[in-house]
Amino acid sequence: MFSHVMLGTNDLSESIEFYDQVMPILGYSRESTGEAFAGYGNKCDISTGVNCLWIGTPFNGESASPGNGINVALLAATREQVSKFHEAALKFGGADEGAPGIREEAHPNFYAAYVRDPSGNKLVIVCHAEQST
Repeated sequence: MFSHVMLGTNDLSESIEFYDQVMPILGYSRESTGEAFAGYGNKCDISTGVNCLWIGTPFNGESASPGNGINVALLAATREQVSKFHEAALKFGGADEGAPGIREEAHPNFYAAYVRDPSGNKLVIVCHAEQST
């Protein structure tokens, strides 16, 4: 359904520092960097832009601002990844918006954590898998 996600920032260096720390937890790395952007994903996808997370300064030169009611949900393979991402996000400049845990209002296996990146963009890190025993 989605090609990619682009998140705005007013401080690209700060955002790169944050995403360089949290994205590897989900198995992704920074694969592209330009003067006004950085791209995270798999090496095989970055040249197409598909299945990637991009951060950058707005093309129109205006200030970036997070949207009210908008969040980007990043898929985790395990609940442990959700917890590790949340912990790293707080350590590297993110803000807590909801500790890791089950959100039954979504579904019985919706294990998620909510954070804001240093630019204020809301991220949801979610694992849909059942608890492994």
